[in-house]
Amino acid sequence: MSQQQPRGSRPSLPSPSNGTLGAGVAVIALVLGFLILRDVRNDGGTTSPGVGNSSAVTVAPGGTIDPNAPASTVPFTIDGFKIQVANASGLAGSAGALTVLLQKQLYVVQPALNVAPGTAKRAKTGVFYLAGCDAAAQNVATVLGGNVDVAAMPTPIPVETATIGEACILIMLGTDLANKPLAGVTGLGNGIVVDTTTTIAG
Repeated sequence: MSQQQPRGSRPSLPSPSNGTLGAGVAVIALVLGFLILRDVRNDGGTTSPGVGNSSAVTVAPGGTIDPNAPASTVPFTIDGFKIQVANASGLAGSAGALTVLLQKQLYVVQPALNVAPGTAKRAKTGVFYLAGCDAAAQNVATVLGGNVDVAAMPTPIPVETATIGEACILIMLGTDLANKPLAGVTGLGNGIVVDTTTTIAG
């Protein structure tokens, strides 16, 4: 008669604690959240607001304007740039007077200057612009009556300070418009400007 040996008890495996399990779940959730956010940020094209914070312009990935998107007309804001008026007419006070007229139409205009010493008087007013302000220059030219020269900013800038500060438009006031009203806003109230829209390819 064989005698049965008592079975030894198996060593029990440690069960994972609730704290360790919770930490593992939190790490997995964090990784999943990061991957989802990364996919959302890398998704497709973006839109960029147009001039004057109006309708959006479609921009393709890489920051270029989508050539297949339709053109859109958006408001042109006259307070989005600064103007500098310089007296090239030789008539004292005329640049200051034009500065005031433009300010009454809600343009942002810096205090008037004189042209640099040795600069010839101008018979015809000129509107000169820095890169990126060509549309603004056309708008200002229209307000002045349209019969002005419009061109890129000359170098050096022909004003007494040799700089126009924060402005991107320089009006070289000639004798044609010195001490005269703004022909482009005749009959309109303050703040109303002719040709206040511009069409951009979007």
